[in-house]
Amino acid sequence: MAEETNQKPAAKPAAKKEKPPAVENKPFEEFMQEHFLPALQEAIAKEGVTDANISFAKQQYPIVGFESAEECWQVIGSWQNGQRHFNVYFPDADIQGQKGFSCHDGKKPSTLESFLIDERKITLSLLVTRLLYRLNGQKWLGRN
Repeated sequence: MAEETNQKPAAKPAAKKEKPPAVENKPFEEFMQEHFLPALQEAIAKEGVTDANISFAKQQYPIVGFESAEECWQVIGSWQNGQRHFNVYFPDADIQGQKGFSCHDGKKPSTLESFLIDERKITLSLLVTRLLYRLNGQKWLGRN
């Protein structure tokens, strides 16, 4: 009697390639220094601003009347010899947490605005593009 040879070999489970963790999942300071600041610098340069100075520091809010508030992490940007200046605030030291924005053209800002409050998930590209939109709203970028 002939044995049946129609048996299929046991199927191997498909090996899934593990995705590298998203840059947004890195520790806050590492994400800001290694990913956000370079991406922002590059994006602002593409808009024609060649003398932008962008930094990241934990310091007090530079807003008039808000000097007694606690320090928080901030992205600080300026160009045109410091005449155009903006800050993005991260009081929770978390890109998914609260964020604020202020800007001024020559003197200290007097308004702290919320920034990206309606977004469910914050990504690197979202942070960069929305900040560019906000700066463009001031007519600080391109040919405005």
